[in-house]
Amino acid sequence: MTERPNEAGTVGKALNVLDQVAAFGRPVRFSELLESSDYPKATLYRLLQTLVQQGMVSFEAERGVYTLGVRLVRLAHQAWQTASIAPVARPYLDALSLKIGETVHLAQLDHAQVLYVDKRNAAVPVEMYSQAGKVGPVYCTGVGKAMLAWSRIDAQTRIIEQQSYHKFTDNTLTSRRALRAELDIICSRGFAYDNEEHEPGIICVALPILTQSGRVLGGLSVTSTTARHSLESLAALVPHMKTTVGRIAEDAESWRFPDQIEEHA
Repeated sequence: MTERPNEAGTVGKALNVLDQVAAFGRPVRFSELLESSDYPKATLYRLLQTLVQQGMVSFEAERGVYTLGVRLVRLAHQAWQTASIAPVARPYLDALSLKIGETVHLAQLDHAQVLYVDKRNAAVPVEMYSQAGKVGPVYCTGVGKAMLAWSRIDAQTRIIEQQSYHKFTDNTLTSRRALRAELDIICSRGFAYDNEEHEPGIICVALPILTQSGRVLGGLSVTSTTARHSLESLAALVPHMKTTVGRIAEDAESWRFPDQIEEHA
């Protein structure tokens, strides 16, 4: 009998490469992936080709870069209904958006990344990277830093170690030491900022969504532009945000998330 290939191993390797592409939080070249990959050049190329063929990764030939694929976004949207706090949070996001008129994001930690699970556009929409279903870096987004600051120490350490620390703007934190210092400030202050750290001209204020036991369920941010707001004026919205995260957390206490279901199975 002919032995079948280790399909689980192949799938696992492909998913590792998918995580690697996502971790950069930007279009990435093959040479960059190879530099940080555990796989030989030929294996990495083959896995990337498979991911491209399946629509999980896109390849832009003109620039020679890989990005997350459209199929992955579709799957993220389908998972949204059962794997996130988005259904619980929806009415509270609507109310906050109506009250403040600025862009509101709901996000969760997805391993070492931020996964945006819902969004409400500002009364006057602003073009920016974040959209529901997209992933972004933890270390230079307000909502990512807010969730990381209140994560368990073991999880926090692991996530800090896995960041790429790519310099998106002049304000991007580019080292573990700088990020740890920022997390201390965030915990002392009670909320996080994105001070044009991911995109020029884009700023935000963010809070974690916590259970009574302190478990991080997600994060909430209010985002605007430097043309419309300063960090200080965004901070004035924190009381409204605290009301919102409190209500989301209260409703979510009775919500059984997939990881909790597995723990009790």
